[in-house]
Amino acid sequence: MQRRKFLRDLSCSAFLLMANGAIKPIQAAGLLPSQTPERFRFAITSDGHYGQPNTPFDEYYRQICSAINTFNQQAPLKFTVANGDLIHDNPNFLEASAKALKPISTPLYVTKGNHDRVTDARWKEIWNQDVNHAVELGDNVLLLGTTSNEKGTYLSPDTAWFETQLKKYSSAKNIFLFFHITPIKWTEHAVDATNFQQLLKQHKNIRAAFNGHDHQEDGVKMFGSIPFLFDGHFGGSWGVGYRGFRVVEILPDNSLLTYMMSPIEKMAELTIFNSL
Repeated sequence: MQRRKFLRDLSCSAFLLMANGAIKPIQAAGLLPSQTPERFRFAITSDGHYGQPNTPFDEYYRQICSAINTFNQQAPLKFTVANGDLIHDNPNFLEASAKALKPISTPLYVTKGNHDRVTDARWKEIWNQDVNHAVELGDNVLLLGTTSNEKGTYLSPDTAWFETQLKKYSSAKNIFLFFHITPIKWTEHAVDATNFQQLLKQHKNIRAAFNGHDHQEDGVKMFGSIPFLFDGHFGGSWGVGYRGFRVVEILPDNSLLTYMMSPIEKMAELTIFNSL
């Protein structure tokens, strides 16, 4: 990706989320990731729906792999998360979806969504990752959890598992949560996971949460001091009018810089979340 094209894919404006929840517009100059190659930076994408009838799902997978790899060459990523609904109901597509994402040139972590209708054992066999698993990356911890089962039932994240992990990593600088279905009833397709919501209030080092599922959402919603970030979709038949991925960067003051990238057309969103 040439630098000129890279700059066209970013908005010229940014926003600062203050500790009191106010949003302040700021200039994005000097914060472009190509200028800071060593920054802790990662990508999230979701909802590939491999195998969905009447969609060019193979092409969607090729596009997202190519886009993430191109970005990674320009601004190195620590990892990528594919945050659920990697297949579309038919369990026979799971292995093919894994092969289709194999070209991604970063470490890849996955979560299980409601259309990933396979057993937990089969999921682990293909991805070599449990449906609930933790990843330690220095001062940062990723907690990735399932929000569905083999039947596609909408579920809360596993509150008991997350509680154990949050206690274990209570001294971590940042904890990032990943699960497919939104556990707060903000959207039509969310669940109202009240016990999980109460758990979140008890841990101040939860830096951000990420969910997919709601293809029409690509913004941020706040639960207290925790930003929940959506990323649209990279496959499927509906949602926001582009197929892309979200990038998150940790700034030197532990603020978060985040924006959407599209492999098909320009995306104009660049957001900064200040440390709280």
